[in-house]
Amino acid sequence: MTITQLKYALAIAEHKNFTKAAEKCFVTQPTLSTQIQKLEDELDIIIFDRGKKPIELTDAGRKIVLQARSIVNEADRIQDIVDQQKGFIGGEFRLGIIPTIMPTLLPMFLKSFIKKYPKVKLKIEELTTDEIVTRISDGHLDAAIAATPLESDNIKERVLYYEPFVAYIPNNHRLQSKKTIEVTDLEIEDMLLLEDGHCFRDGVINLCKAFKNQSDETFQLESGSIETLIKLSNEGLGMTLLPYLHTLDIKEKLNSNLRHFVEPSPAREVSIIYHKSELKMQIIDAMHSVISGIIRGAIAFSNVEIVSPLSK
Repeated sequence: MTITQLKYALAIAEHKNFTKAAEKCFVTQPTLSTQIQKLEDELDIIIFDRGKKPIELTDAGRKIVLQARSIVNEADRIQDIVDQQKGFIGGEFRLGIIPTIMPTLLPMFLKSFIKKYPKVKLKIEELTTDEIVTRISDGHLDAAIAATPLESDNIKERVLYYEPFVAYIPNNHRLQSKKTIEVTDLEIEDMLLLEDGHCFRDGVINLCKAFKNQSDETFQLESGSIETLIKLSNEGLGMTLLPYLHTLDIKEKLNSNLRHFVEPSPAREVSIIYHKSELKMQIIDAMHSVISGIIRGAIAFSNVEIVSPLSK
């Protein structure tokens, strides 16, 4: 039994197809099939039911793949130890970022990070929080940047920053005359929200519900992007709440539509998250340091009240 054979087994379990797994592992399909057959012969057990389409794990195969994932992670940890001892920060690093953070945060830190750590090969994906949790748990992401807390036993969280909510209020709205607003001013009936599945949407709803007995059912209009929410708001269809970093890119003529909350301002907690096995910690530490340093100057607010997307 070899680490390579176990990696092949994990690839097949993920893709449920020998050809796709071989492409993922950069080997020919016959090579991968031969190694899996040798593994099954050595263990004297069938790991994959090849008669099913797509290929399925047998009962024993599921247990073997679960253990194989732990073994491969521990093997990777040895390389991490060597890299840390040598002070090496490099190699492939798979990072997920949620949609309401990706467009504002990534341009702020990516160039600086690449310049400081040129040996790190970043692979970045925009993913929902649920997708991120699944991929980290399955070992398909090294880390992610998301709104926290997530309350997941398999995932560790390190806070990067606290991002205040800012209200975007169009002309002729009932709150347009107010210089600052309070949470009690919010009415979910005239609030434009992101589509279901976005944790920022959940945070806004929970913010409204914290002070008023309101139901999601009264709300009709939702969108897939914050930029679209702003455009809909400008059409007089309601107000919306924005993460603070999104307001930095708003055109000057629209700045008059922004309203900050009376302190303590409601905010979301943004963290870098990773598996509890703590692989590639030298890269995670480096990324945490770069992002924290950049954001510290961008967000001037210090008196904030955290609104968790998971709070009840």
